[in-house]
Amino acid sequence: MDGSPALLLLLTLGLCYPGIHGQMYEMKIRFRNSITQLRVGQRLELECQTDKKDSGMFWVHQDKSGTLHFIVFISSLFRVTFKGNQRTSTRFEASKHNTIYRLVVKSFTQQDEGNYFCLMNINQMLYISPGLPAFFPVITTPGPTTQLGITGKDSDIKTPDPESSTKKDLNSFCDGVIWVPLAGACLLLLIALAITIPQCPRTRRRRCRCKRPVQGKPHTKPGTTN
Repeated sequence: MDGSPALLLLLTLGLCYPGIHGQMYEMKIRFRNSITQLRVGQRLELECQTDKKDSGMFWVHQDKSGTLHFIVFISSLFRVTFKGNQRTSTRFEASKHNTIYRLVVKSFTQQDEGNYFCLMNINQMLYISPGLPAFFPVITTPGPTTQLGITGKDSDIKTPDPESSTKKDLNSFCDGVIWVPLAGACLLLLIALAITIPQCPRTRRRRCRCKRPVQGKPHTKPGTTN
């Protein structure tokens, strides 16, 4: 349509000043089928219902950057006009059933994400529906998991090998078997030495009790005279 820029200007004014819409006619916008999660290439069907039977309906898309894009105009006589006065579109389908105006996104892609509005222009009054958001689910990638309480130095520590720990236990047991008797033998030897050393002076004194004869005189018994 040649007047689509002016229509987008009116829509912008309607979004900025909500008092000019919703005064007389009620408009309900919804997904035709229940949707839990959008997928790439999915067929997306939207419906806009109003209590005004003999009116035309505009469908407008607001992308993620906030820019408004005219999609299609559906007249009260079921005539469909897409952007550029085209009767058909490679991306969209449009139709009218009584007071329900339908818009179909043939294959939903990232460029179709955003908010969708339907609006009517009746007696120089602009009526705009609430925005219907349609976005892909946000996928969050988990960060690298780190084990608490372990630093970079601790990461180099290896778990002990069961075989090596068993060998260490055997070696310590063998060392105990060897060194304990040896220590006991050394202790007994020290005790024997401690008992034997004091006996040596007594033996020496007993050997030195005999009187030696005076030099140059014969040995005589006491009490005898010459």
